Amino acid sequence: MAHSVALNFEDGLTRIVQTRPNETVADAAYRVGINIPLDCRDGACGTCRVFVEAGTFDAGDYLEDAMTEGEAAEGYGLACQMKPHSDLVLRIAAASDACKIKATATRATLAAVTHLSATTFGFSLTVDEPIGFLAGQYVSIHVPGTDQKRSYSFSSAPGTNRLDFLVRDIQGGLMSEFLRTAEPGTPVEFSGPSGTFYLRDVKRPLLFLAGGTGLAPFLSMLGRLRALPPSGQPIHLIYGVTNDADLVEVAALEEHAAALPGFSFQTCVADPASTHPKRGYVTAHLAPEHLNGGDVDVYLCGPPAMVDAVRSGLGVTPASFYYEKFSPAGAVTAVAETHR
Repeated sequence: MAHSVALNFEDGLTRIVQTRPNETVADAAYRVGINIPLDCRDGACGTCRVFVEAGTFDAGDYLEDAMTEGEAAEGYGLACQMKPHSDLVLRIAAASDACKIKATATRATLAAVTHLSATTFGFSLTVDEPIGFLAGQYVSIHVPGTDQKRSYSFSSAPGTNRLDFLVRDIQGGLMSEFLRTAEPGTPVEFSGPSGTFYLRDVKRPLLFLAGGTGLAPFLSMLGRLRALPPSGQPIHLIYGVTNDADLVEVAALEEHAAALPGFSFQTCVADPASTHPKRGYVTAHLAPEHLNGGDVDVYLCGPPAMVDAVRSGLGVTPASFYYEKFSPAGAVTAVAETHR
């Protein structure tokens, strides 16, 4: 049976390859010109060792010198031996350029621009064929009419040729000024997908913490979770904004809550003058059940000040902590911390 294998390189670039029945990951990658580091094809050297973020596979035959039992138990595999039993997400210990992957631009068309509030745009691009990406990742978009790029996380789930994004409306901002007058049908180019902030296998309760337009990757993750078999784990999202006008896509969250077993969410506004029922920062609304004594995977996305404040204010050390900071200029910093 054929399966999709997402290869996530250490510089954040992702490429997805399709394996053929009874084909190893290394053979599938080399067939399409992706040179995963490889010194043998016999499971003897360990050069092609990868970490499996998600999915199941036949590990094949290999020598203890190539991969120990402990490494296999931790979730590693050898690309030259492993054959997927399901779709896989693999972390590759090499940069994309070292594996002969060239950065290419994808051509898209602006499909729609929506002023979701006084402070936030939503916009959509269409592509000829669905592109492969991991829920939570971003692309770098060439702002039409300029020589600049800005990075935005997908708010849509993988698998369609319509790609949705959220953008903070900033007076004088390159993307904001473009979107203000942009016409549907305008050609747009982007590169990617990229990023290490993406949904992993759900093995324990999930806590999603979003600030402002940092909600976008969580909308993508929730869409992806709805397409997967139920995990049986609770998923809670706390979505915080500065002002009432910054609160967007609440109807989309309500739709996810109605359709996704175990998912709940709450919103909060930091402005003390707000009439919102929950005021303050996201850390003020964390409850013990959300943190589960530390046996929880935390995903956090927002502006740098918010991310830094939450990181120091959780009160527990979670099993895994994935966070991404973004700036108005589109710079992105993603970090993964695994403690268990």
